[in-house]
Amino acid sequence: MSTTGALTFGVSLKMYFGVEETLSWCRQVAEIAKRHEAVISGAAEIFVLPSMPVVAQVRDVFAETPISVGAQNLFWEDRGAFTGEVSGVMLRELGCRYVEVGHAERRRLFGESNEIVAIKVAAALRNSLVPVICVGEMQRGNMQQASASCMTELDAALQYATNNQVLGPVVVAYEPQWAIGAPAPAPPEHIRHVCGELRRWVASRASELPSSRVIYGGSAGHGLLSRLADSVDGLFLGRFVHDPNTFKVILDEVAAIKNHSG
Repeated sequence: MSTTGALTFGVSLKMYFGVEETLSWCRQVAEIAKRHEAVISGAAEIFVLPSMPVVAQVRDVFAETPISVGAQNLFWEDRGAFTGEVSGVMLRELGCRYVEVGHAERRRLFGESNEIVAIKVAAALRNSLVPVICVGEMQRGNMQQASASCMTELDAALQYATNNQVLGPVVVAYEPQWAIGAPAPAPPEHIRHVCGELRRWVASRASELPSSRVIYGGSAGHGLLSRLADSVDGLFLGRFVHDPNTFKVILDEVAAIKNHSG
C-alpha cells in the first residue's frame, strides 16, 4: 500500500476531449489542486492520463502542482521499427510517471492478450514507470468468481517478474468490465471483497512491488469512497469527473474522511 497513507486518484481522459478541451480541463484541475486541503496535506495523490499527443503540454500545466502525468498505453519494445507506437523510454523522457496497461477496451478492441499485457507491464517497470494494471471480470457474477478472475489476470500481468527482485510500485485498478460505462459502480460489498483479495496479493509481494496500491474504477464517482471505507487505496476516475467541479467534490470527500479519522 502507499507508504504515505494517502489515497490515490487516477483520471483517464480516454479520447473524449480534443487538445484545447484537455488543456482547459487540466488548467481548472490544477487550480483546484493548488489550493485544496486534501492535496496540500498529502491526503490525496493524483495522476492524470491524457491522450498521447498532449502529454507534454499537460505535464507543463501540472508542473507547479503535485499532480503526476502518465499515458494510456505503451509499446513493449524500447526502440525499433514499430510505426505508430510509443515506447516506455520516450514516455519517461516526456516526464510520465504512470502508464495504463491492460484496460478492457484495449483487450476488446485491439485484441490485447494476457501475454501482451505482461510484456507491456515489464516494459513499464524497466523504464521506471508505474504500470496501472487494469483487471476485472467480464460478466457480473459472485464475489468469489470475480476475485478468482482478477487474481488470474494479475498473476498473468506480472508473469515476467523475477522473484526477490525489487521491481517498483504498481497500481492495480479493479474495473469490473460490466460496470465500465454503467450508470452506477459495482455494489460496495462486491468492491470491498475483490479489492481486499487484491490488496492481500499485493501485500504478499511487497518486497518486489513496494508502495503498490489497489484502486477501484468502473463508473466510480463522488460518494463512493465514503461507502468503501478503508477497503481501497483510491479510485480510478473517468467520465464522472469531466466536470472539474465534480473532481473538487471528490477531494472534499477525501478531506472529510481524513479529518474524521484524524
